[in-house]
Amino acid sequence: MKRKQRIFLALLSGLLLTPAWYEWGHGFIMMIALVPLLFVEDYLTINARENRSVLAFLYSFLTFLVFNTLTTWWIFNATAVGVVIAILVNSLTSSLVFWVFHFTKRRLGSALGYFAFIVYWITWEHFYFNAEISWPWLTLGHGFNYNIKLIQWYEYTGVLGGSLWILVINILIFNFIKMYIAGTRGRILLSSASLILLLIISPVALSLVRFKTYVEKPDPVNIVVIQPNIDPYQKFIAIPSVEQTAIQLTEAALLADSTVDYFVAPETSINNNIWMDKIEYVPDIRMIRQFLSVYPDAKYVVGIQCYRRFWPGEQLTANARLMPGGEFYYDSYNAAIQLDSTSNVPFYFKSKLVTGVEKMPYAKYLRFLEKITLRLGGTFRGWGTQDDRSTFVSPVDSISVAPIICYESVFGEFVTGYIKNGANLIFVVTNDGWWGDTPGYHQHNAFSCIRAIETRRSIARSANTGISCFINQRGEMSQKITWWKRGAIKETLNANDTLTFYVRYGDYIGRTARFFAMMVVLLTVVNLLMNLGKKKG
Repeated sequence: MKRKQRIFLALLSGLLLTPAWYEWGHGFIMMIALVPLLFVEDYLTINARENRSVLAFLYSFLTFLVFNTLTTWWIFNATAVGVVIAILVNSLTSSLVFWVFHFTKRRLGSALGYFAFIVYWITWEHFYFNAEISWPWLTLGHGFNYNIKLIQWYEYTGVLGGSLWILVINILIFNFIKMYIAGTRGRILLSSASLILLLIISPVALSLVRFKTYVEKPDPVNIVVIQPNIDPYQKFIAIPSVEQTAIQLTEAALLADSTVDYFVAPETSINNNIWMDKIEYVPDIRMIRQFLSVYPDAKYVVGIQCYRRFWPGEQLTANARLMPGGEFYYDSYNAAIQLDSTSNVPFYFKSKLVTGVEKMPYAKYLRFLEKITLRLGGTFRGWGTQDDRSTFVSPVDSISVAPIICYESVFGEFVTGYIKNGANLIFVVTNDGWWGDTPGYHQHNAFSCIRAIETRRSIARSANTGISCFINQRGEMSQKITWWKRGAIKETLNANDTLTFYVRYGDYIGRTARFFAMMVVLLTVVNLLMNLGKKKG
């Protein structure tokens, strides 16, 4: 295989991985997307004496650079520096995983090598869900986010089950093609093809049956979702918060009546320097209270920016800072609140923050980068967070909702924390307008469909602009408000209190893969040391 051919195959894999992240594409393309790259890797293994193992890293870097660039280029609309860093970091880490697989395959052979590829990759994806620097956006299993009828079984496996499916099928198809090229025919080839078809068709058939037969338990909740359609680059500097709240209430009033249980408004809807202990003095809050006075059974869930003051003797958070002038310490939050007929105002603080934009990873060790980070438009100290996934409970009927804020909706196991804490419904409040009219907000919205399947929870999604919609427990969207449109929509969703297998056990596939990955790494190291010993002997 010539060098130009290897480069072409590496680039082809990157191109084949891409369509699944677009509405015009399909997740099934990923079933063959890694095959060209696996042929490159196989050539490097067979010709190991002439090709250093680092070449596997370089060729795979081409693949993942193309993949990351073509799927997440839209980050550029929010931050030019950020898109370069995101694409490079993700491409480098993916390539490193592929290189470690290649190295293991050289040491332990094909059987253990391809097993290593599966467990290494899933271990890395699982790590990426939980690390300080996290970007699970391009987790392979997310590639079926526009094909929800095919992945109803995610209620048992979560999105990592999709990644496992894709990796196994790619390896089997690669080996089938390799056998065919080598001249294998007859029963062996037929058995290989039958296995591939069985592993593709069986999950799809089971999913379609589950989709057709799944019936939601009746527990109706009437919800109004608001999309105010405010330019995100103007809402914090040019448009007063009370004006934005007035817009939301005007839209809500068009659909309001005594049957409404919840009104849902976007992330950071109220942003006029709210101190938590003085929230009832905020004009926006008074406006919402007055609006709700006509609908005493209704609740209003809305995103806010707020601050907490620490009084003498109170334990400071890790993110607390001294107020200019040295009067007291405080912390800041991207939060959600629920307003209702009671005086109690529960807060939830966004806890999965966007790296570089809302937090600086490993800030304790990278403090020397603070000035550079701020100069590039990012943040260093970031927002405060909370450890538990608290929910908002209705004082009327004890319905509990999960107030998921923006980026948090990308994290499957993270979302299960709300469900374990009693959430019967999911509300996603977000501000997707930063990226402009690009595939970004479509992808972000589609991830909520997967969360609905994993948890079997209905979702009301309120975006500042982008896509506001309702999603049922099968992951089907309805009543979308599209890009750059103002409005409100009303629908009845069913609450649910049943826990899915995935909610109960989370990313068990990732934890299992991590165990086997450690075992394979240990075998690889032992093999390497034994061979070094033989050479010295």
